[in-house]
Amino acid sequence: MTISAQLLQRADLIGTQVITRDTGRKLGVINQVWVDIDQRQVVALGVRNTLFTGEQRFVHLDSISQIGDVILVENDDAVESMNTYNYSTLIDNEIVTETGEILGKVRGFKFDPQTGEITDLILASLGLPWIPAQLISTYELPVEEIVSTGPDRIIVFEGAETRLQQLTVGLLERVGLGAPPWETDEDEYYQPVTPSSNQLPSGARSPVYPPQRSRAEYQDDWENTPRRRRRQSETYDDYDTSYDEEYEYEPVRPRQAKPPAKVIPVDLPESEPQSDPWEEPQPMKLEQRQQEEEYDY
Repeated sequence: MTISAQLLQRADLIGTQVITRDTGRKLGVINQVWVDIDQRQVVALGVRNTLFTGEQRFVHLDSISQIGDVILVENDDAVESMNTYNYSTLIDNEIVTETGEILGKVRGFKFDPQTGEITDLILASLGLPWIPAQLISTYELPVEEIVSTGPDRIIVFEGAETRLQQLTVGLLERVGLGAPPWETDEDEYYQPVTPSSNQLPSGARSPVYPPQRSRAEYQDDWENTPRRRRRQSETYDDYDTSYDEEYEYEPVRPRQAKPPAKVIPVDLPESEPQSDPWEEPQPMKLEQRQQEEEYDY
């Protein structure tokens, strides 16, 4: 494995072609660098057919034979699939101090190509690597300043902004219109301007409303009213029980049951006597049909 010991930047690898040593075949172009954020180490490089199109594949850092104008690997087997769930690109991650001071966002980093160990972070007010460094101010932060890392935020020690090394000066800062994020006074109060449609005419006064009172103030006023104090001063010890001793309670009489209701007889009309169902039926009397005379024609 022939790799230079000189530190590399992430931007140096983006767009670099991956070539096999045995056949000289082009496998793709580097489009991303994946980092184990807990170990602070580069583990793999993302490869596509072009910079923006094609299937996403990966080349592990251990599979690289040489890094220069192109990246050389032994054969086609060096490019394979990989699960990136536990890895991060670090790009656009916000950098914040322990006191909540925002220093900027990550737009790149430096690492050792032999071991993959990250040494410095490159940050700016915008974490967009495709913006030229000549237009915005960039700074370098050693990884020793990192306290903890998260999915999209990196926390550094308090006062880390004083130990930043400025790499480039942005266009706005050169003309005196820009400043680093930690030097901008975001707590400055600006008096809001009332829109012209809501402004009062000359000589008119805005209505004065009574100041709003808290719930605790209303509770104190209610408890300190004379009637409330008088009720609170009364106790059960002052209650006169002599009247209860002289009063004789009348025993409760049992409830008497109501007498049963009287049954009033009702005269129903006599119905026709019905025949006995067990009596033998009487034969039916049918009229005999007369036979018609037949005529010979």
